[in-house]
Amino acid sequence: MLIKDFFKKYVYPVAMMSGGIIGVGFFSLPYIAVQVGTWPMVFYFLILVSIIVILHLIFAEISLKTPDFKRFPGIVGHYLGRFGGVVAFFSVILGTYGALLAYLIVGSQFLQNIFGSFFQFGGLFYILIYFLIVSAIIWFDVKLISKLEFWILSFLFLSILFIFSKSIGQINFASMFNSGFSLKSSNLFLPYGPILFSLWGISLIPEVEEMMKRNKKNFKKTVVVATLIPALFYLFFIFLIVSISGSQTTESAFAGLKIFLGSEIIIVASLAGLFVTIAAFVSQGLTLKKVFLYDLKIKKWQAFVMTCSVPLILLLSGFNSFISVVSLIGGVLLSINGVLILLMYKKNGGKSFLIYPLLLIFLLGIIYEIIYFIK
Repeated sequence: MLIKDFFKKYVYPVAMMSGGIIGVGFFSLPYIAVQVGTWPMVFYFLILVSIIVILHLIFAEISLKTPDFKRFPGIVGHYLGRFGGVVAFFSVILGTYGALLAYLIVGSQFLQNIFGSFFQFGGLFYILIYFLIVSAIIWFDVKLISKLEFWILSFLFLSILFIFSKSIGQINFASMFNSGFSLKSSNLFLPYGPILFSLWGISLIPEVEEMMKRNKKNFKKTVVVATLIPALFYLFFIFLIVSISGSQTTESAFAGLKIFLGSEIIIVASLAGLFVTIAAFVSQGLTLKKVFLYDLKIKKWQAFVMTCSVPLILLLSGFNSFISVVSLIGGVLLSINGVLILLMYKKNGGKSFLIYPLLLIFLLGIIYEIIYFIK
């Protein structure tokens, strides 16, 4: 097989899905590992990775049986009727708003990490600057940034390896294992939403299927590999950050490294994180704008305002906790999508021993995250 064919059939589909999964949710995982303890976090991670792989495989099977060119709301509507399609549509819209809010929160923090020592402005200044950058790109519909996504992710990986190479002398495994059994009852289910948020790739599966339309026999294997690559990267990231910063790990991971590794390394890492958040914000923002333009048939400027203003309004209204946002989106909206997928699977003659335990997990997750958010 020619190298070009190998890349087209295997590498590009895996890279597209893995790159789409890797967003900003994983920046929250080291902090959560410190809050719940290393070993409970590893336990949660292994269980939830298994569940997400199963769910991705279930949806891949459903996608194969569904007419091409449908996306998640369309697929749900195809199997569960108009009401199911409407629930899926609003779940996707709200989930996208939540993701944009998370990108705005952590992206502006990365911007402050980079320029904060040069320009002594408050956090609101960097929020507005970040907002203006991503809004301008969305308004002018700049598509170049999506073509740079591979290189942005490569820069992120290289930055993590750079941190690793520069921190070998600072790595303290004791700080990681000392927190290994620090689980508090109030944090018992804290990892659920963020891990789900960080590994969710359902919306990408129809895209992968279209890329592999001449190689569908390997479609499910591709979905599994593309899910496990981010999972392994996340585990490495968790152990690296926690072993360096320990109890001083911050919500967005990088800021807590400053006192251990110096500001230069944090600037490089934050620059990579900034590019990742901008690419993710623009990608999802443009998709949402097109939903408003083509599905709701509204004017361009109205679609732009509806896309960009809501995350900023939410942030300025007090929804400024990165962990709370990814927990709510992952634990509630993505769990609702998980329930919809299992209902479609059941309608297609799915296996009961998979359906009912997973339904219970998602329903309990929804209840917990709502209670946790209200508190």
